[in-house]
Amino acid sequence: MVKHHLFWPLIFLGALLVFNFIYSPDFFAIKMRDGHLYGSLIDILNFGSPLMIVSIGMTLVIAATKGVDLSVGSVVAISGAIACLMISNGDGSLVNVIISVGTALLVSLVLGIWNGFLVANIGMQPIIATLILMVSGRGVSQLITSGQIITISNPHYKFIGAGSLLTLPFSIFIVAIVFLIAYLLTRKTALGLFIESVGCKPTASKLAGVKSKTVMFFVYMFCSLCAAIAGLILSSNVSSADGNNAGLWYELDAILAVVIGGTALTGGRFYLAGTLVGALIIQTLTTTIYMIGVPPEITLVVKAFVVLIVCLIQSESFRKSIAFRWKTRHYPAEREVKQHA
Repeated sequence: MVKHHLFWPLIFLGALLVFNFIYSPDFFAIKMRDGHLYGSLIDILNFGSPLMIVSIGMTLVIAATKGVDLSVGSVVAISGAIACLMISNGDGSLVNVIISVGTALLVSLVLGIWNGFLVANIGMQPIIATLILMVSGRGVSQLITSGQIITISNPHYKFIGAGSLLTLPFSIFIVAIVFLIAYLLTRKTALGLFIESVGCKPTASKLAGVKSKTVMFFVYMFCSLCAAIAGLILSSNVSSADGNNAGLWYELDAILAVVIGGTALTGGRFYLAGTLVGALIIQTLTTTIYMIGVPPEITLVVKAFVVLIVCLIQSESFRKSIAFRWKTRHYPAEREVKQHA
């Protein structure tokens, strides 16, 4: 039970929730207002939806390439910028919104193909290949918005990030759909085995007939698509597109979510459910920091420190080292007996 990859993340998530309940007794309160559910837990799920979606895509990239996709934040900004620009220049009809959203998703697939080409065909290291798009993509998003914040007022588009379905935020259902698609593709088909084999032993996989380049293209396309969906949710939630700040540092939070969820950065075996838990931990931690009134200038420091503690506790080698030090300090005689033996 303790060795299960979800044990420590769930323990820490539970501890965060308990702390919030102690600090604010109405933290778990959920109210119905105008046919919609409201409350801190609902807000965590709603505001954490973009990060959960990006983290799902990042999980597959890390598993297959032993690298990361640093461009997801820029893709988030580009996606929102394209959609908002086209809607602002259009007639605001449902058809216009569908075309705008479809265009944003199509562009994200092209960006994923670009990353896959650099990694699979050119042979660049994933961190370098995606760093190129991370830097240039942020500039592209600002070119699309002309360096301004594009503000729109469209109920059809706003529904993506701020709408409700069955009393719950619609973004939660988007996360469920993306997770279900990723789960079915990786656990109910051979694709999951291909991803793990390419990430574990790329040379052996190639000799076994696995098309590693195709797998890499797929994971980068899927990751960019996830980032684009997250960009649509973020921009529709605030009815605007900010090419400079949208999705800023999302890549780092996504990597942390994947690692906290139990997926190793060395590639191979991955855990989609663990990634969702990791994303929830980060969003809950962010909510907690703001709730207790941590000064904005040290928010990131506190967040980094807590995440470091989580990763250390989750590390089996770290726990064994602490246990050994504690045992040798409190039972020195037993250590001497073992040494003489």
